[in-house]
Amino acid sequence: MRAMRKEELPFAGSSYQFAGVDQGNVGVSFFLVEAKPGRGAPLHRHTYDEVLLVQEGHGRVVVGEETRETGAGDIVVVKAGTPHGFVNIGASVLKQVDIHVSPVFRQENLPPTEVSLRAGLPVPQ
Repeated sequence: MRAMRKEELPFAGSSYQFAGVDQGNVGVSFFLVEAKPGRGAPLHRHTYDEVLLVQEGHGRVVVGEETRETGAGDIVVVKAGTPHGFVNIGASVLKQVDIHVSPVFRQENLPPTEVSLRAGLPVPQ
């Protein structure tokens, strides 16, 4: 059995990171997102599917050309290759679990689009 606390995982940006390849080579990875207001992920894509599970707070997500506001209990499915990103639009921490159907994280950041800029997504540095 492999068991741990989230605080034992690597933390970068706004997320604890569980990479399946480092945890017994399981077939999924995930981010435990704890994004402060105004923080999030810029427009990007993956070669695999991703599922976002919003636990607390309020966000705005862009998937392809669609924009949606999210809250606790929302589930957003992002198919492989689809540009997407999110931003915390609330006054408190946005908590979500971003499940990557891959044992490793592979992310390609993309240039902002009119849709992602209008939605307020962060811009890559």
